[in-house]
Amino acid sequence: MATTLARQRASSDIDVVSRAGLALPEFLDEATTTLQRVVPFVAACLSTLDPATAMVSSTRKFAGLVGRNDDDVMWARIEYGRDDPTSITRMVRTGKVSVGVHEELGGDLDQSVRMAEFMEPRFGYRDEARVVFADRTGAWGAISMFRGADEDPFSRSELDYLAGVGPAFTRGIRAGLLAQVNRLDVDPSRGPAVVIIDARDRIAQLSPGASAQLARLATVPNAGDPFTLVQALVSAARRFASGDADRMPRLRVRTDDGVWLVVHAAPLGGREDRAGDVVVTIEEARPQEVIDIVAAAFGLTERERDVFALVLRGSDTKDIASSIHVSPYTVQDHLKSIFEKAGVTSRRELVARVYFDQYAPRWGQELAADGWFAG
Repeated sequence: MATTLARQRASSDIDVVSRAGLALPEFLDEATTTLQRVVPFVAACLSTLDPATAMVSSTRKFAGLVGRNDDDVMWARIEYGRDDPTSITRMVRTGKVSVGVHEELGGDLDQSVRMAEFMEPRFGYRDEARVVFADRTGAWGAISMFRGADEDPFSRSELDYLAGVGPAFTRGIRAGLLAQVNRLDVDPSRGPAVVIIDARDRIAQLSPGASAQLARLATVPNAGDPFTLVQALVSAARRFASGDADRMPRLRVRTDDGVWLVVHAAPLGGREDRAGDVVVTIEEARPQEVIDIVAAAFGLTERERDVFALVLRGSDTKDIASSIHVSPYTVQDHLKSIFEKAGVTSRRELVARVYFDQYAPRWGQELAADGWFAG
């Protein structure tokens, strides 16, 4: 077991890299490698989540799971299509930050569909420590760390430690999403893509360009099967259709080429062989989608988000004050806080950071009247 001093040093190192402005893959690699030194595991998978829906938006694998992508789709079916006491959505809903499956279930792994039907028979893992990385804006990520039959289960001390480094991981994930570098060779002609999944989870139909959009969902090393995200949405959509979920599943994904996509799924009505079909739509995020998640990544309060949105629309201080019914001095206070959280010093810098974050790949394309790209 790691010493108290070793854990303190690891916590400090993770905190430092979370503030370094690293791109997401670099942060995840450095932080998880540091974590493994004090909380050993034989395999791990770190997922980013859409904070609005807790749907997995990307994955990165470590140790024994690297290269093991054949089973990713089955994991998604279980995680979002079955009711498991230690699922990510259950943890987010109940406010649990960290759980050890062995401890949580008293050693009875049969209570966990994920462990009994997937992790143990396919990988030989007998315990999982699962931590959700969340703040007041939502859940931004989760890590699953595994141990086999020959290792001791995760202890309460280790689980408490994992909960303690959660805020640093949350901060690093938020910053990493914003640090993604746009590529200037993005094809602006790509439109919405539609994929229809049949009741047996096979691709029944694809719209033109859908294969390319699916490929964009996982283009970094150790990211796993890109279809995992689609299967998670499909499984969640079926739960919605059966009344086991209260909203249609959707997520926002930052691709390797720096563009935000929105992916959502909806169950289709049908008879006989078409019953159970689900339509998945992949499209470039509209401005408000991007603004919402960037504001959340900055950690803005609800009122600061209102001011932030109005600044991006070009409103001056007087107009903002009138719109949200506060004094101009209060608006200035909000702006000062927004600038500090966004790491800028002026409105010009703030607008430039958000504008070039999403618009740079389409530099030169004509804008429509609403400020978005024509066509």
